[in-house]
Amino acid sequence: MSDLPLVQADRAVPPPAPDTRPSGRRRRLRLLSRADRVVITLMVLVPLVLVVGLVWLPAAATVLLSGTDWDGIGPLGGIDWVGLRNYHDVVSIYPPFAPAVRHNVLWLAALFVVASPFGMFLAVLLDKELRGGRFYQTALYLPVVLSLALIGFIWQLIYSRDQGLLNAVLGGNTDWYGDPKVNIWAVLVAASWRHVGYIMLLYLAGLKSVDPTLREAAAVDGSSEVSTFFRVIFPVLRPVNVIVLVVTVIEALRAFDLVWVVNKGRNGLELLSALVTQNVVGEASRIGFGSALATVMLLVSLLFISVYLFTVMREDER
Repeated sequence: MSDLPLVQADRAVPPPAPDTRPSGRRRRLRLLSRADRVVITLMVLVPLVLVVGLVWLPAAATVLLSGTDWDGIGPLGGIDWVGLRNYHDVVSIYPPFAPAVRHNVLWLAALFVVASPFGMFLAVLLDKELRGGRFYQTALYLPVVLSLALIGFIWQLIYSRDQGLLNAVLGGNTDWYGDPKVNIWAVLVAASWRHVGYIMLLYLAGLKSVDPTLREAAAVDGSSEVSTFFRVIFPVLRPVNVIVLVVTVIEALRAFDLVWVVNKGRNGLELLSALVTQNVVGEASRIGFGSALATVMLLVSLLFISVYLFTVMREDER
């Protein structure tokens, strides 16, 4: 028999020593030089400061000023706190508010019902690798690069009462920008012209990422192109659809340049953004009242932005 002591089977096995090695991310950070760490810190800190200073702080100041009565000129110590009175006045005794809300809703409906589907239709056509497709993509996307103010001047050449192209073709004498019965529709055509190219690009990028085997399987089952798109492709584009919805809502809310170029948002072209500008930097500066209008726009925008972020984060989790 061996003189070595026998190891008892029931002896407790000591637990493994904890792994004190740094994680992969910490190891990578330790490998960075001091200069690299400074650069990374600046790359994170500078955009953060800009966003907080140029977006969130002004937004918070706008919400606070919406409860005050201030003309923007007097001393800050003389600001009168009025609570929710500005919101009450906006809804009850401010005549341009109701037309502005209707026009913003109409703007949203025109972009969502007409411009967005047309942009999606163009994306489907260009996804078929047509001859000259790059040229068509560039031509259709070009209005997106232009500012809305410049687009307003371009369409002014078309809508001009005396020398405009449209009246010359139709043989009429309609004041497309001056008549309050038609000017909102004229401006919507110009805005939709720009919006179509943006939506086309979003859907075209989404279509390029669709798995080709989905179309092949649908073709094997005898599905037509229209049926394949709406039953197979369109559901796959759900993230793009959400983005298009949010972009369309934001575009409808921030519509400003076109109507301001035409007649500063008056005479049938009242919009919430134009009312904010009229009250904040207009002839009768009312910072508190204009801030209340801006806060209403901010709340509506945050609602749709929250829906978008919730959808994106849920897709990432999946």
